[in-house]
Amino acid sequence: MPGSRSSHYDAVIAGAGHNGLVAAAYLARAGRRVLVLERQPYVGGLAVSAQAFPGVDARVSRYSYLVSLLPGKVVSDLGLELDLRRRRYASYTPVGATGLLVDNADAARTAASFAQVTGGPGDLAAWQRFYGMTARLARRIAPTLLEPLRGRAEVRDEVVADGETWRDLFERPIGEVVDERFADDTVRGVVLTDALIGTFADPGKDLLANRCFLYHVVGDGTGDWNVPVGGMGAVSGALARAAGKGGAEIHTGMEVLSADPGGEVVFRDAEGAEHTVTGGHVLVNTPPSIMARLLGRAQEPPEGAQLKVNMVLARLPRLKDASAGPVEAFSGTFHINEGREQLAVAYAQAAAGLIPELPPAEVYCHSLTDPSILGPGLRAAGAQTMTLFGLHMPARLFRKNPDKARSEALAATLASVNSVLAEPIEDCLLRAPDGSLCLEAKTPVDLENEAGLPGGHIFHQDLTWPYAEDPSEIGRWGVETEHQRILLCGAGARRGGGVSGIPGHNAAMAVLGRTS
Repeated sequence: MPGSRSSHYDAVIAGAGHNGLVAAAYLARAGRRVLVLERQPYVGGLAVSAQAFPGVDARVSRYSYLVSLLPGKVVSDLGLELDLRRRRYASYTPVGATGLLVDNADAARTAASFAQVTGGPGDLAAWQRFYGMTARLARRIAPTLLEPLRGRAEVRDEVVADGETWRDLFERPIGEVVDERFADDTVRGVVLTDALIGTFADPGKDLLANRCFLYHVVGDGTGDWNVPVGGMGAVSGALARAAGKGGAEIHTGMEVLSADPGGEVVFRDAEGAEHTVTGGHVLVNTPPSIMARLLGRAQEPPEGAQLKVNMVLARLPRLKDASAGPVEAFSGTFHINEGREQLAVAYAQAAAGLIPELPPAEVYCHSLTDPSILGPGLRAAGAQTMTLFGLHMPARLFRKNPDKARSEALAATLASVNSVLAEPIEDCLLRAPDGSLCLEAKTPVDLENEAGLPGGHIFHQDLTWPYAEDPSEIGRWGVETEHQRILLCGAGARRGGGVSGIPGHNAAMAVLGRTS
């Protein structure tokens, strides 16, 4: 039982999500005595793998599913044994009987695909200029995410150091910029989807979409979205081993009930007994609204906006496009009804309280890059996993009648998928031994109820700019609170969001008194 030897620790960490594990590993390796308390019976938070369908030997990344923001420095510092594989095909977007294929290994084929879909070379050239700009930005911004915060002016003048980049990505709505730079509706939509993942915003007006876009293109200085071999559970498993090897105590089934500014933490074990420990620092790896509750305050929860659907397929579906094979199309991000105008219509309908008639979504097949998540029998039979992420599905749509709304959203989303395929996706789904289809859907309300994520917000709260927005933050780590001994080390910290480990690293550096 925690505290059986001593009730005092150098650091008590509330929550064993990936950020809590990163912080624990850094602190334990630095010789600190660390206790990690996790409410769930497993570690990893939303970065976990699960056998979602009884009797089906497939381990899907149930919530988060790709890795981009995790810095190579964190992997190296902690000696993590991870295999993160780059996807050859960045994306495929069906357009009638053809499609837009972005092939990372074949520039000529990408160019031919752009020409076929857009009718000329203009948007390809604009695409190359735009993503050349984001690549330069990524190389400059990524290292600063593991440093004390810089001020806005310094980031603008010394880090970005490019007036056009600063203006178009930090000051102008990203939708306005995309409309200006690209002519084709499909190309515009492909670019804008990175501004809307888990974020309910109008990209033509709201700079929240810009912040979402930044975090999707700066990952580890490359912006690549890589496949974790073994699924997301492999990431959390590697972090837990690193923390344990350093000497951190990790206990599951322990629900933190309160945290005191003086460092006192009260928690309840699986049998219902309450215990108290103290920490020189308390690192809270929860959404800010939950941290507020632990400190005895009330805070309005945020609102998430997505539909996550996990599937196991007996086979890949056929495409309308004869020039692209299903393996090519589904290895990267497969865009579904995500044109610029389609995104705008769906946003307007959701903002009006309606489930979009043609929900925009995207899918990819993890098992095409990493077949290890399938058992031998499924691999031999040609089965594949498929992950769908639906946009513009805010929690408000699911509050009144969660089950009915989930069914309606799923039905509309599957119809949207089928509208771009040559056959219904339902015909390709594997059936479990009990005859049920291998398909599960998770709404924001499901994430709130199952994972304790307020509002089902996958970033814990709206994403923030990667610099100090208040002069008092400059030189700090973006994890500090009004209480000296309480730090926020989850995705809701400044420069948090996604599976990155950045807030965990930065909270550990704050505890250790590091200045760089």
